[in-house]
Amino acid sequence: MSETQHDTGTKWLATAGLRPTRQRLTLAALLVGDGQHRHVTAESLFEAAKDGADSVSLATVYNTLRAFCDAGLLQEVTVDGSRSYFDTNTRDHPHFFWEDEARLSDAPSDQLVIAQLPDAPEGAEIASVDVVIRLRKKA
Repeated sequence: MSETQHDTGTKWLATAGLRPTRQRLTLAALLVGDGQHRHVTAESLFEAAKDGADSVSLATVYNTLRAFCDAGLLQEVTVDGSRSYFDTNTRDHPHFFWEDEARLSDAPSDQLVIAQLPDAPEGAEIASVDVVIRLRKKA
């Protein structure tokens, strides 16, 4: 991990008031160290972390991603009932899910128009709206 990636990760953690443990710094540097937004699964982040000097277990990756989500640093995007992606871009925006590649990417927000949402059931309020547009290659 370069000094710049380390510094960026440290600042990112500080914005949420999270203590910069070795494991958190390792994962933060991989997630935001280059300043680019990314979508990762716990497994893909674990694989990326295995290549580094500081090893982390898969359980630590899961726990750290949950802590990052709880702190507002990541957005969890569930594509189906069993697969979650974690997005470093936490503002509301739609996603493309590329079925053939099992990959998530941002979709253009300015092209999405939601004219009306249904009323929430009695005693409930709408917390958020997630838009995942599934894509596959044309036959």
